[in-house]
Amino acid sequence: MDVAQSTYGDVPELLTLLTGDEKHAPAATSTLDVLWVLYDRVLRVDPGRPDDPLRDRFLLSKGHGPAAYYAVLAAKGFLAREELERFAEFDSALGHHPDRLLVPGVEISSGSLGHGLPIAVGIALALDAREVDGPRVFCLLGDGELDEGSNWEAVQLAGRVGLERLTGIVVDNDSASYGWPGGIARRFELEGWSSTTVSGHDHAALEAALADASAATPKLVVAQVEPRR
Repeated sequence: MDVAQSTYGDVPELLTLLTGDEKHAPAATSTLDVLWVLYDRVLRVDPGRPDDPLRDRFLLSKGHGPAAYYAVLAAKGFLAREELERFAEFDSALGHHPDRLLVPGVEISSGSLGHGLPIAVGIALALDAREVDGPRVFCLLGDGELDEGSNWEAVQLAGRVGLERLTGIVVDNDSASYGWPGGIARRFELEGWSSTTVSGHDHAALEAALADASAATPKLVVAQVEPRR
């Protein structure tokens, strides 16, 4: 199979090539649809030019569960399919956390919760300062990751300075320790973000929400999936 021509139907097969107890399967399955829609329909990225300065930036803050990320990168031609079969081996590029120096197309080495969104804010600020037109910045988090206070400092700053090119995506599988009174979206809205809540498995709704760049504010997409049990 030519992985560069893969369809969504091929991705579950690619995902099965990654084996081992540390695959973090729930994290992978909860993010798979969001990742596919991003790479298939929304992100302006090219596996032939992964460092294109005009590319969109995607940051997987939820990097402790990268299996679905690797499968989608393989499906889109950033990785060879065969590399998935070597997941977490001693000399494999594919570790339990993605490494930006080893995996083409990976923007940040992630997995320590609470780092991705602050970095995304910094990248968006840098692009604004350099007056680079076009690139958008997307950051994928888990709802439990919002327990980290560093995220809320990033949310506040992004809202105050109006980072229009920034889109945060929270995959909500009800794993936050204490939950969010009023809902996740409301917390972001109070800090000056616009928000949309959709099913994390509805590709058309995800595409519409993620592609929408009309609001003159940072944007939040809450992708609701089955509660983690």
